[in-house]
Amino acid sequence: MESLFEHQELFPEEENAFADIILPVPIPRMFTYRIPSSLSEQIKIGSRVIVQFGKKKVLTGIIGKVHSKAPQAYDAKPLLDVLDDTPSVNPLQIRFWVWMAEYYCCHIGEVMLAALPSGLRLSSESKVQLNPNFNPEESPYPLDEREIKILDAFENSSELSYEDCEKILGIKTIHPILKSLVTKEAILIFERVQDKYSPKVETRIRIHPNIAKDKKALEAVFENISGKAKQESILLKYLRDVPVFNNPQLNEKGLDKASLLEEGDSESSLKTLIKNGVFESYKQVVNRIDETAVTAGKIVLSEKQGIALSEIKNHFNSFQATLLHGITGSGKTEIYIQLIKEVLDSGSQVLMLLPEIALTTQIVSRLKQVFGGQMGVYHSKYSDNERVEVWNGVISGRFPFVVGVRSSIFLPFDSLGLIIVDEEHESSYKQFDPAPRFHARDAAVMLSYFHQAKTLLGSATPSFESYHNATEGGKYGLVELPERYGKANLPEFHLADLAGDKRKNLLKVDTTRLMRERIQEALDRQEQVLIFQNRRGYSPYIQCEDCGWTGQCIQCDVSLTYHQFSEELRCHYCGYKEKVPPACPACGSSQLATMGMGTERIEESLSLLFPEARIGRMDLDTTRNKYGYQKLLDEFGAGHLDILVGTQMITKGLDFGNVTVVGIWDGDRILNFPDFRSGERAYQQITQVAGRAGRRETKGNVIVQTRRPDEAIYQQVIKGDYFEFYRQELHERKKFYYPPFVKLIKITTRNSDYKTAEKAAMALHQYMAGIAVKKIVLGPEKAMIGRIKNQYQFESIIKLDRSGSSQSEFKQKLGEIIIQLNGKPEFRSVRFVVDVDPN
Repeated sequence: MESLFEHQELFPEEENAFADIILPVPIPRMFTYRIPSSLSEQIKIGSRVIVQFGKKKVLTGIIGKVHSKAPQAYDAKPLLDVLDDTPSVNPLQIRFWVWMAEYYCCHIGEVMLAALPSGLRLSSESKVQLNPNFNPEESPYPLDEREIKILDAFENSSELSYEDCEKILGIKTIHPILKSLVTKEAILIFERVQDKYSPKVETRIRIHPNIAKDKKALEAVFENISGKAKQESILLKYLRDVPVFNNPQLNEKGLDKASLLEEGDSESSLKTLIKNGVFESYKQVVNRIDETAVTAGKIVLSEKQGIALSEIKNHFNSFQATLLHGITGSGKTEIYIQLIKEVLDSGSQVLMLLPEIALTTQIVSRLKQVFGGQMGVYHSKYSDNERVEVWNGVISGRFPFVVGVRSSIFLPFDSLGLIIVDEEHESSYKQFDPAPRFHARDAAVMLSYFHQAKTLLGSATPSFESYHNATEGGKYGLVELPERYGKANLPEFHLADLAGDKRKNLLKVDTTRLMRERIQEALDRQEQVLIFQNRRGYSPYIQCEDCGWTGQCIQCDVSLTYHQFSEELRCHYCGYKEKVPPACPACGSSQLATMGMGTERIEESLSLLFPEARIGRMDLDTTRNKYGYQKLLDEFGAGHLDILVGTQMITKGLDFGNVTVVGIWDGDRILNFPDFRSGERAYQQITQVAGRAGRRETKGNVIVQTRRPDEAIYQQVIKGDYFEFYRQELHERKKFYYPPFVKLIKITTRNSDYKTAEKAAMALHQYMAGIAVKKIVLGPEKAMIGRIKNQYQFESIIKLDRSGSSQSEFKQKLGEIIIQLNGKPEFRSVRFVVDVDPN
C-alpha cells in the first residue's frame, strides 16, 4: 500500500470532527488532528492513520479517541490517510496502554512503540519530483550543469530517489544540489510512505484442469513429450505427489514450485510445460506460521494434580488471580493444559506467558501437540512479518491461544478468559530498556482485570511479592503442589568445598573431587549432566600478573570479558571489543593471566577432564541465530551430547529424563550481589537448576561448588523449606522497608558530563524531597556501574507507601519535576530514566 502527499494547501478545509492520535514519539499525551470529510467514514478507534508531525515527519499513529473539541494550544492538522479497513488495535488495548503509561511513568507513544510489531509501522523514503509550475524559460534563477542533468532525468521518470540522483551525477553528496533546486522552485521533495508488512507469496504449480479431468488428454501429453526426459520427470513427480484422478481437489491446491523442482530438474523444462498448457503457474499468499496439528495422547491427571485443579477453579470464584506453588517436576504443565482446554471450549481466548520462549522450546512443542493450529507463538526470534501474522491471527480468531514472551501482553485480544504466567518469579519478565519498563507478570494481572479474566501464576519458587499477596495480602488464591509427578523423587544435594579441596591439593582446573566423581559416575551409566555457570565467555577478565593491569571498556566502567574462541576482549554492556594484546599495555610484561571462569572455559576444562564425553555449550554466544537453541536442545534430548554447560538458559523449563547430575560451578557467585533480592534470587536459581535433575525414576544428584558450605541459604535449599526461607527474608525486608511492604521507584540520571549528571541528580533529589507524600528518598549515589556507553549514571531510590493515592500523586509530581528540570538550559541534555518496581 502506498500513499503520496505533497503540500498542506492540498488538504480540504477544516472540519468540526477531531481525533486524538497516539503517536510513536515521546510526548506526554495524545495529539489532536482534524478529520477531513473524505476520511470521516473510515475513522474507527484503533485504526492506523498517517499524520504529519512537525514540518517534515510523516508518522503512523493510532486513533485513540474521536470528538468535536478543537485543541486550544495549536491548530489541528488534518489526517493524511487511514491505513486499516479493520482496526489493528481494539479499545481494551488502548485502555491498557493508558494504564501502563501512567503506572510506569512513561509516554503513551513509548507504549505504542513497544506494543506494535515494527511490521505494522510505516517506513518512508524521500522522493524528488518536478514542480509542475516550473518553466525553465521563465525562471529567474540560472541553472548549473548538474542541476540541468537532474531536471533532464524527469523526461524518463516521474519521480527520483536520492540514490537515483547520486547515480545520475556520479557523486555521493547530493543534498546541496537538491536544496538549490528546491530554492529555485524547480523540484518538490516528498515522502513516499509504504507499509512494512508484506505477505508471503508462494509460486504454485498445477496441471491444467482440462488435462486433470481427462485421462486420454494426459496420455496425449505423454506422447507429445516422449523422449524429453526432463519434462517427463517433472510430470511424473507431480503425479506421484498429487494423484489427480483419485482426488481432483488435490490438483486445485497443486504443489509449490520449490518442492516440485528437485535437485537436477530443469526450470526451463517446467517453463516449457507451462507454455504448452500442461501446467498452470499461479501465486498464492501463504502463512508463515506453521499450523500443523500433531495428535497427542490423552492427558491423565494424577490425584494430586486433580485436587490442585479443583482448588484453582474454586479460588477463581473468589480471586481474580491465583498462585500455583508447585515444586519442580510436580506437573504444573498438565494442569495448565486442562485449564486452557476448558477456557477455549467456552469460546474465550488464552494467553500463556513464558520467561524466554527461545529457552522453553520443550513446553511449546508439547502444547503444539495438543492445540495445533489454534495456537500461535509470539517472540523476538520471529521476523517482523511473522509477528504481524500472529497479530492479525489474534484479530481474525485464527489464534485463540497464544504462547509468548512478555511482549505478547500487547496482542489485540478482545475476549481473554485466562492468562497463565509460568515461572512467574523470573527476572526475564521485567523490561529494562527502552520504556515502558514494565513487569509482564504485574501487567498481565492488570490486563486480565480489564478483560474480566482470570490469572494463574505458576512457580516452584514464587516471587516474594506474589507469595505475600497469596498468604498475607489476601489478594491471590494459593494452591500448593508439594510432590513430584509420578515416581520421580527430589534430587539429593551435595556441597563441594572448594577451599577445602584446594588445601588438600584435590582441585583440578577449578573442579572439586566430588564434582568430578559424580560426573564420571553418570557418564559410566550413560546418563547426562548439566553444568550451570551464570557467566558466559572464557574468563571474566585478563590481568597482568606483574602490574595488575586489566582490560577496561573505553565506554563503560567495567572490565572486558575474555572470549578465547574469537581471541577478543568484549564488553557485555555496550558491545565494544578489541583484540587480546600480546603484552601488557601498561608495563610490557608477557605474563597475562585469565582470571575466573566463564562457560567457554568450563567447556574446555571439562573436555580435558573427560576427553571421551561429548560436550555442548548453551549461552548467548552459541544461540544467536534463530534455531541455535533448538539445535542444541534437540542434540541433548536425542542423547548426542553427554554434558551441557550453560548460563541461566538451562535453568528454565527443561525436562530431560536422562539428566541425573546437575553441577553448579560457583554457588558463591550467585549469592554475592549487592541487592536486597540477592538471597531470593540465589534460592530461586539454585532450586530451579537443581530441579532439572532426576525427573524420572532415577534419583538425581546436585553438586554445588562453594567456598562457604556453612552458608544458611544452602541448608534451606537442601531442606526445600521455601516457607521458612521466605519468613526469614520477609522479616529483614519489613525491618528495612523493602517490597512487598513498600513500592520502589528507581530514577537514574544520565549525562555524558560527570558534573552535569551529578548536579542534575542532586536537583532532582531536592525537588522529590518536597513532594508531600509518605516516602523515603535515598541517594543520589553513583550507580554500581558508573558509566555505560559514555553516559555517567547516578541513582536515586524512592520507597513509597503502598496506598494508591500516595503512588499516583508522587508519580504525577515526579513527571512535572522532570519536565521542569529538562526545561533548564543546563539540564536539557540530561536524561532521567524512571523505573517503577525495579527488578
